[in-house]
Amino acid sequence: MTRLPKLIILIAAALTISVTLAACGEQKIEVSKSDTSDYRPAELFKQRCAGCHTFKQVGTRGSAANIRTRERTDGPNFNVRHECVERVLYAIQNGGFSGAVMPGNILVGEDAKLVAQFVAKYAGSEAGERPEGTGDSSNGYSCTSVEGDTGPGSDTGGD
Repeated sequence: MTRLPKLIILIAAALTISVTLAACGEQKIEVSKSDTSDYRPAELFKQRCAGCHTFKQVGTRGSAANIRTRERTDGPNFNVRHECVERVLYAIQNGGFSGAVMPGNILVGEDAKLVAQFVAKYAGSEAGERPEGTGDSSNGYSCTSVEGDTGPGSDTGGD
């Protein structure tokens, strides 16, 4: 076999392997497309927040799985962290709580509100109930319920 056909076969094999491996790690949004109130904010979260935050409902894994390998840019894991609308909206508008890593106003207007409500609704889905004497009110932060927000991140849903 001459050199050119060998090179073409080698390049085709490498391309096939790389495309196959690239598709292995992709996770999908778990919220149904027919759920119009949750699917759009899930898409926005995946587009703007996936690089730093882990959130099962959107199929993202941006947080560190091991504290020893954590990087400065790793955001909170929303599977195990309860949140309320006000706190999420504050973080979106102000670049998190430290303002050091997360860009401020990563979402604005109605998109910011939709994502804040979505995160508050599903955040903490793997955390269970908060122990007595912990949470936002214990830290001096009052979260109020937003109409339709009865997920684990609202005062009425276990915060």
